[in-house]
Amino acid sequence: MVDPVSAGVVWLLVSPILMELGKAALDDYVKDFFKGCIKDVEGLAKKPFARYAARDALKNFIILFEQELQRSHLDKTQIKQYLQPLKQFIDRPTVREVLGSVFQANCRVLNTAILAESWQNLTVQHPVRRNLPTFTKIVPDRFLQGRSIASLPDTFSWEQVAEKYLKSAKLIIEQNAELRAILNSQKLDRIDRTLETMAPIPTDFNLEIYQEALREQYECLDLGNLDTRSGEYERQLTVKEIFIPQNARYCQEYLPKDYELPKEIQNRLRELGEIATEVSAEDLERYQKAYTQQQTRSILEIIDDFNYRYLVILGDPGSGKSTLLKYLALQWAKLPPNQLSSQPIHLLVELRKYNRSKDEKECSNFLEFIERGSSWVGHLNKSILHEWLQAGRAVVMFDGLDEVFEVQKRNRIVDQIHAFTQTYPTVKVIVTSRVIGYQQQRLKNAEFHHFMLQDFEPEQIREFIQKWHDLTFTDRLKKAAIFERLQQAVEESRAIQELAGNPLLLTMMSILNRNQELPRFRAKLYEEAAKVLLHKWDFEVKEKLGHEKIDPYIIDEEVKQSICGRIAYKMQSSGEGLAGNIINREDLRQTITDSLSGLMGNEATACAKLMVEQLRERNFILCFLGGYNEDYYAFVHRTFLEYFCAWEFVRQFEKQKTLDLAGLIQVYREHWRDESWHEVLRLMAGMLDAKFTNNILEYLIGEDGEAEKFSNLFLAAECVSEVKKRNEIAGVAVKVRDRVQELIKYENITASTSQEYDNLADEIRVKAVVAVAITWKDDPETLPLLKQLAQYDDNSDVRCTAVQQIARGWKDDPETLPMLKERVRSDDNWPVRRAAVEEIARGWKDDPETLPITS
Repeated sequence: MVDPVSAGVVWLLVSPILMELGKAALDDYVKDFFKGCIKDVEGLAKKPFARYAARDALKNFIILFEQELQRSHLDKTQIKQYLQPLKQFIDRPTVREVLGSVFQANCRVLNTAILAESWQNLTVQHPVRRNLPTFTKIVPDRFLQGRSIASLPDTFSWEQVAEKYLKSAKLIIEQNAELRAILNSQKLDRIDRTLETMAPIPTDFNLEIYQEALREQYECLDLGNLDTRSGEYERQLTVKEIFIPQNARYCQEYLPKDYELPKEIQNRLRELGEIATEVSAEDLERYQKAYTQQQTRSILEIIDDFNYRYLVILGDPGSGKSTLLKYLALQWAKLPPNQLSSQPIHLLVELRKYNRSKDEKECSNFLEFIERGSSWVGHLNKSILHEWLQAGRAVVMFDGLDEVFEVQKRNRIVDQIHAFTQTYPTVKVIVTSRVIGYQQQRLKNAEFHHFMLQDFEPEQIREFIQKWHDLTFTDRLKKAAIFERLQQAVEESRAIQELAGNPLLLTMMSILNRNQELPRFRAKLYEEAAKVLLHKWDFEVKEKLGHEKIDPYIIDEEVKQSICGRIAYKMQSSGEGLAGNIINREDLRQTITDSLSGLMGNEATACAKLMVEQLRERNFILCFLGGYNEDYYAFVHRTFLEYFCAWEFVRQFEKQKTLDLAGLIQVYREHWRDESWHEVLRLMAGMLDAKFTNNILEYLIGEDGEAEKFSNLFLAAECVSEVKKRNEIAGVAVKVRDRVQELIKYENITASTSQEYDNLADEIRVKAVVAVAITWKDDPETLPLLKQLAQYDDNSDVRCTAVQQIARGWKDDPETLPMLKERVRSDDNWPVRRAAVEEIARGWKDDPETLPITS
């Protein structure tokens, strides 16, 4: 379905129209929508699932109509003028017939000519005639004629609306099992009648048609869930153009994600047989070392390696597993016709769709699904395909093993994949899955090699950003400015860097950056990112639950924020605290129920169950991790766990008043020694009013943190950097700076050996230089201090760090490049000279002296 998911979007036309739509009117829509494809429309109109489908389709059309007006740059006042005309428009029988045609079998295009003509002929009845018909006796008729509506903008495209509406209807059918069953039954009846009068027509094996089907299905990135304005550029944003091949690590003996889970959950999964048996501490350390120290390889290089005929590619939600397989299929789909017979055909089997096709008795194996499955694109004759497979002339990709949720069905599919490789042993086979709950042993025994997708490296992030802006902007100057804005934000903010490693979240930030400058402060950045993902988590409680007393818009952004805050609080209050971004299904359902009980009463439990089930189907700000016997869920990135945990503490302090200032400081007292909590604590400092943060900073600098490597002071510096109104904490900020700056010369020898002392002192000094450079970058005393350290400090690690911080924080200063060149020529320490060379190469690659210096 179309999702109103762009942060801050308020649909002006949807609510007024749908709220006026009574049950009788909705029944009429059902009859008009389905009369061309279902016999008993009178009976169908009484079915709740049919009303849901008709209402969803109508809602989607209205949203798409409004999006097209937005794309034409109409403001809110102008858009509101279309409310009454649109009400009359969708009430026309001819329009209803066109809108309902998307539910007919094999509907591929809508009759946009009828839509355009119906709008052109539309008139808005004069208000006097509409409301006071008796006036016709005393008011001249010429004053009561219907007047033509305001014409649509020149750039308004019925074709754009129709194309997206058609896609949204397919999704409605896909998600509505009862409607899908009836439509399939009607389709089978028509097929049976046809077969009575015709000889059977065998499925063709036309590879060019299959290529075209792949391109239609997968070529364009679907950004509808992230950006409602993506119609402005999504046609240019294709998978094959934007795709960046990630690196991967071999994980045949060791699945790292299993051992990152909290111990309690590890033990529970182990009892259920969902993860490997526990290994000794020595073996675990050996596996971890081998995993982290191996050199990563491009996933495309791994796929091309003839040593890996059978592959399992694992990854986190949003890590790009499905996009990888789409890219491979599209690479084959662009081959010229004269090469098709000599290249292996690429078959992309989405296991969720295959499983559903099996449930609906359309097929019993993969070849039957490819030949006649309703959700397969570009059917191929299974007999001819069998010959290709026997000859090893195929790459078969099974996407989303984790999306088959029932344990027995998933196990049967694993068995079918294994049997497939035995029947066709020379075919290349690739399987993708999320990590949690993936049972490695069965495919491992079937000679599958396992690899884990890694986050984007910095150079891959830069390449993605460059490609994104090249493809989505036509204005060269605007493109350069917005590209530089995002790239600089990534380079300067560790928070943004961490998010950018995940392809899904990097895409989200690119969209955010397109429409606004990314916020400088972490809390505000996460808030904006969360808004996008919270809007994406969209559904209507009233229609789905069939409860007439529930406001369909009751679960708004504020409610969803509260739900996320409670979930984060539940996670951090578990035995493992913030170490585990994970929650099981029952705990998640209960937490959501508790959040909604005040709004919905007895309906909260049913609503919570529905929301959790939604997370199995799609990623929102929360996502389904996997699991066989017990499902697990998490925030789509750990950052959002930390953000909402901080948000919940602040809410308890500011709104609920269940936490006072002493309680706030107690949170810091309990957790400042634990670095896994530092992100939460600094986010809280940025969310709170500055006067309260002032008290927290006074507490932190009053603690003795030497035994903890001065974590209290470094946390205090991070908290200072999060405060927007820095002048309101000026006094305590000076104290924090003085204390941190003193650590640049730290010499309090407490280590038992000189080597331990050197390592400890160097670590603290370097962290102090970085803290001063970042937190007090705008202080006029900071740059002179860093220059002095870069040139004259006795410690080479301090000089090296100062060089790096100057190059990255003061690139535009005219004295920075000459200073770096001087360090290259005159510093007597090789690591310092190397650091200066690397910074010149990174920031000044176009300078004429850069090549001689770096070569």
